Amino acid sequence: MSTTSLKLPDDVKQLAAAAARQQGVTPHAFMVDAIRAAAEAAAKRAAFVADAAACRADALGSGKGYGASEVESYVKARARGKTAARPRARAWRS
Repeated sequence: MSTTSLKLPDDVKQLAAAAARQQGVTPHAFMVDAIRAAAEAAAKRAAFVADAAACRADALGSGKGYGASEVESYVKARARGKTAARPRARAWRS
């Protein structure tokens, strides 16, 4: 494990120490967990954005998409535990 020096403003250091005490962990463990959680969230966000960009490119390339009301009805039915026909992609440009 490598060592990294992190300079924190006093108010942030005090907040981290107080939060660590509440969780029953050391300030170091609290900061490691906080950095890990932030890094994982950033990675998930980046993957989400990349997936959205790929889907947008696919929609623009195919000229097909799903009607919002059809998707909404489908999702609501499935959330209620009912079976529902999946929406069909339709051409959205001429």
